[in-house]
Amino acid sequence: MTSSSALSRKALSKIACNRLQKELAEWQLNPPSGFKHKVTDNLQRWVIEVNGAAGTLYANETYQLQVDFPEHYPMEAPQVIFAPPAPLHPHIYSNGHICLVDNSPKARDSDSVALYILYDSWSPAMTVSSICISILSMLSSSTVKQRPADNDRYVKNCRSGRSPKETRWWFHDDKV
Repeated sequence: MTSSSALSRKALSKIACNRLQKELAEWQLNPPSGFKHKVTDNLQRWVIEVNGAAGTLYANETYQLQVDFPEHYPMEAPQVIFAPPAPLHPHIYSNGHICLVDNSPKARDSDSVALYILYDSWSPAMTVSSICISILSMLSSSTVKQRPADNDRYVKNCRSGRSPKETRWWFHDDKV
């Protein structure tokens, strides 16, 4: 059992349950375009189908996201990974870990290191829908289908069960 799955085994707090039930109800009324929630009886783990946007490298391709919610969601970010096979993308590792950046001018500092909305710059105001839209935007803006340069090293280091939330991400290319 990985450290991330051990954490996800803790029961959701009442606040987390209420928030997730509200988000799920909103999703069912108005799902983000290009996404489909796969219905299960597990509120703590969502499986979401992602359809690549038309006119992009990922058009007509379908992937699955696995979203695991921690006990204290939304005060703590969910863990979001692509289930195998993960799309080929410069910010998606072959094990499904995502380096999702916030490329807004406010998020970048003077040396172009961006903040990561699934990690350091998580905000309780974010929702599963906003995460999905950010992921689709990241996929849609890619100009190449390739793994990150350090994919093999990173995936090898994650074999011990490391969660992507335990990674210190560094990003220097805000064009992808």
